[in-house]
Amino acid sequence: MFKSLTLLSSFVALTAIAQDRKPTTPTPASPGTPPPAAAAPAPAKTGPKAYKEVITDKSKTTKGLFIVHKIEEKYFFELPDSLMGKEMMAVTRLSQSSTTPGSVGLPAYGGELLNRQVVRFEKGPENKVFMRAVAYINVSEDVNSPIYKAVRNSNVDPIAMAFDIKAIRKDTSTVIEVTDFFKGENAVISMSPVVKQAYKLTTIQTDRTYIQSIKSFPLNTEIKVVKTYGAIPPMPTPPSPVPSPIPSVNLPASSIAGAVTMEVNTSFIALPAVPMKQRLFDIRVGYFANGYRVYGENSQRTDDKTFVVRWRLEPKNKEDEARQRRGELIEPKKPIVYYIDPATPEKWRKYLKMGVDDWNVAFEKAGWKNAIRGVILDEKDTTVSLEDARNSAIRYFASDIENAYGPNVHDPRTGEILESHIGWYHNVMKLLKKWYMTQAAAADPRARKNKFDDELMGQLIRFVSSHEVGHTLGLRHNYGASTATPVEKLRDKDFTSKNGHTSSIMDYARFNYVAQPEDGVTDFFPRIGDYDIWAIEWAYKPIYDTKTPEEDKVILNKWYKEKALPNRRLWFLTETNPYDPRAQNEDVGDNAMLASDYGIKNLKRIVPNLMTWTAAEAEDYEMLEEGYNEVVSQYRRYLGHVTKYVGGIYETPKSMDQEGAVYEPTPKKLQKDAVAFLNQQLFTTPTWLLDANVLGRIRPDMGVDFVSKIQEATLTSLFAADRLQRIIEASEKTAGAYTLDELFTDVRGGIWAELKTRKATDTHRRNLQKIFVERMTATLNLPSVPAFGGTATAKVFGAVLPPAADPRKSDIQTMVRAHLTILQNEIQTAIPTTADKMTKYHLQDCLFRIKKALDPK
Repeated sequence: MFKSLTLLSSFVALTAIAQDRKPTTPTPASPGTPPPAAAAPAPAKTGPKAYKEVITDKSKTTKGLFIVHKIEEKYFFELPDSLMGKEMMAVTRLSQSSTTPGSVGLPAYGGELLNRQVVRFEKGPENKVFMRAVAYINVSEDVNSPIYKAVRNSNVDPIAMAFDIKAIRKDTSTVIEVTDFFKGENAVISMSPVVKQAYKLTTIQTDRTYIQSIKSFPLNTEIKVVKTYGAIPPMPTPPSPVPSPIPSVNLPASSIAGAVTMEVNTSFIALPAVPMKQRLFDIRVGYFANGYRVYGENSQRTDDKTFVVRWRLEPKNKEDEARQRRGELIEPKKPIVYYIDPATPEKWRKYLKMGVDDWNVAFEKAGWKNAIRGVILDEKDTTVSLEDARNSAIRYFASDIENAYGPNVHDPRTGEILESHIGWYHNVMKLLKKWYMTQAAAADPRARKNKFDDELMGQLIRFVSSHEVGHTLGLRHNYGASTATPVEKLRDKDFTSKNGHTSSIMDYARFNYVAQPEDGVTDFFPRIGDYDIWAIEWAYKPIYDTKTPEEDKVILNKWYKEKALPNRRLWFLTETNPYDPRAQNEDVGDNAMLASDYGIKNLKRIVPNLMTWTAAEAEDYEMLEEGYNEVVSQYRRYLGHVTKYVGGIYETPKSMDQEGAVYEPTPKKLQKDAVAFLNQQLFTTPTWLLDANVLGRIRPDMGVDFVSKIQEATLTSLFAADRLQRIIEASEKTAGAYTLDELFTDVRGGIWAELKTRKATDTHRRNLQKIFVERMTATLNLPSVPAFGGTATAKVFGAVLPPAADPRKSDIQTMVRAHLTILQNEIQTAIPTTADKMTKYHLQDCLFRIKKALDPK
C-alpha cells in the first residue's frame, strides 16, 4: 500500500511541473530539407545478466547437488561447472495421487515409480544449457581408443531440454531457471504416455499446477510438484471381445471434477564418482542384470556385456578390510537400510522389519555383519523423508490390490543399486489368507477360520516381506528351488523344521500343501534358504586383489563349481522357461504328480469343511464362495504343474567347462505318469468338487459346465502344436523317448474307457468325449505356419524359443488323423452293442463329427 501511494504522489508532482513549463516553438525547416531521422532504439540486452541481477538479496538459497534459489515464485538452479558433463539419475515418483485402487500394473499410489532416466547437463551454443537423456546401449569402455570416438559418433544422446542461461558466475557456475520445466511436461520427469492414456488424462492444467518445494542435499536434489491434468470422464462402453493392449482405468476424480491432481516427486541423484566394480552376470545364479554392447579396440566382434544389479558394500577402512580378509565379519561402511512407512498399521510394522532383518544370515556368509536392517519410522520424525532418493523404504498402500512388489533403481554403468521402494498393498493379506487356508488348512488348524490370528498373519507378512526384499537385493525368482526337495521329505516333520519345504524364499513355492494331517508337520511356509545364502555370497562377498570384472568371473566360476554344482539345493532354474517342468511357480517337491496327488487329498478334506470354516453370523455366503473358488484355482494349478511334464524339456544352465547337455527331454516315465495322473484326477470326473452342500449356496448350477471347461482347458494345452512338436523332436533324438503315438493312445484310452467296458456314459464323460473329438479335429485343421526363412532360435526374457513348427508339414496331423480313424472304428464297433439310449445317441453324434473331420466333403 505504501509503495502505491508514493508512486501516485510522484506522478502528480511531475504533471504539475510539466504544466508550469512554457511551450517552445520549433524552428521551421528549410524547404527541401529532409526531416531529421528518428533516433534508433537501443538494442535490447540479450544473453546472461550479471549474477547479482538475477540472484538478488531476495533469494532463498539452499546448497547441495544443485544450488537452488527461490525468488518469489521462481526457482533457479545454479549448476557448478564441476557438474557439467557428469551423469546423474532423475527418478520420478508419485507422492500422493487421486488414482483409483485396483490399477494393476499402473503407478497409482504414493511412492510408486513413474519414471527414471540418466541425464547430464552441458553448455550449448547461443547461451543455452542442454539436458541430454543418456542411454547405455552401445559403449566403448576405453575412452582413449579411436573406436571410442566412433561409438560416440553413432550414438548421440538426445537433447531432452534446453535452458536459457540467466547468469554466469565466472569459473564457478551457471544459473538457469527451472520453474516452467518442473511445472510442465517433459519425457525425463513425467509419466509415460501409456500411463496417461490408461488414466485418460489430457493436458496439464497450468493454473492448478505449482511447485510445492525444492530441497537440495549433497548427493541429490528433491523437487515436489503438485500437478493437475484434465481428465476424460468415464463413458459407458460395451464390452469388447478383444481386450485392449493398453489398460484403461476410470478415476473417480475425473467424474467429480473433470481433472486429476497428484503430487509428484523428482529426485536428481548424482551417480557415484567412483563407479563400483561390475560383477558379471552368470546364467547359473539368478540375478537381475543390466548391460550394454561393447566395442573393444582389440576385439573382432561386438560383445554384450551384462552385469548383475547389487548394492555396494565395502569396508569402513583398511583395518576392517584386513579383518575381513582373515575371515572375520565386519560391518559395511554404508549398510542397506529400509524404512518402514509410518502409514503401515502399527501391529504389522515389526513383521515387515523382521522380513528385512532376516537377510543378515545370508550376508554373514558373505563376510558382512549387520549389513541390512529395517527401521520402523516414527511418523513424527521429520528428519527422514520417504521421497528423499537417499532413502529406501517399504511403502504401504491403502489398496484392494492383492500384491506386493520389490523394484530397485540402479546405476546403469555398473549395476549398483542406489535405492529401492518396496510396494506393499493392504490386500496382500487377503491373498495370503486365501492361499494359506487352501494349501495348509488340512494340516494346520490355525488356518481354519475367516480371520487369522495376528501372529499367524504377521509371520505370513514376514515371509512376503523377505521375498520382496530379496528382489531389491537383485535376486530373481528361482522357480527350480522347490524341486530340490523330494516330495516325501515334505511330510517329514524334522526335515521341514530344519530346512523348510524349499531351498529359496525367492521361489514361488508358497506353502507346503503336501504335508498330510497325520504327519505332524508344523513348518509350512518358506524362509531364507540354502540357495538364498549362496546367491548373496556369490554377489556380495568381496573379491580382493583383482582389477577387472573379467578376473572376478574366473574366481566366481571356481566358487560355483566347488559349492553350487555338487549341491542341488543351490541350483538356479529360471522363472522364464516355458517347458522345463522343474521350473514352475506355485509348486513344491521334485515330482508334480506325487505332490499334486497329496495336494488333492488335502483339498478333498477342505471342501466339506468350508461351510464351517467360513461361517459368520448374519453374513451371506461371500466367504464360502471365495474359499471354494480358491480350492478350484488350486486344483487347476496342480493340473498345470502336471501337464508341463508332457513334452517337457529340461534346461540345466551350464558353462562351457561343464560336462553334459543343457537341454534334455523329460524322462518318458514321468511323461506317462503325468498323463496317467490327468486320466485319474481330471478326465475321471472330479466329483469331490461338486459338493451339493456348497454349490447349492453359491451358484445356480451344479458345476457340469465348469468341470467341462477345466477339462477342455487342460486338453487344449495338452494338444497344443508346440508341445506335440517337442514330443516329435525328442523322440527323434532320444531312444526310448515318449512318442506322439503313445500320448494319443494313453489319452484316448483314458477318455474313451467306456468303449471297452460298454458301460453307460454319464453327462460329464459325454461332454469330455465331445471335447476330445473337437480338440483333435481342431488340431487336424490347424493352418499352415509361414516359414519366413527363419531357422534360428530366439531368446525371450532369457528363455530359448525355437521357431514355430508348421503342423501341416510335420507328423502332427498325420498322427491325429490316424487316431481319429482308430476312434472311428472303435465307436462303430461299440454302437450296436450299446444298451443305454443316451450313450448310443452320443456315440452316433461323435461318429458323425469324426467322419466329417476326416472327410469334409
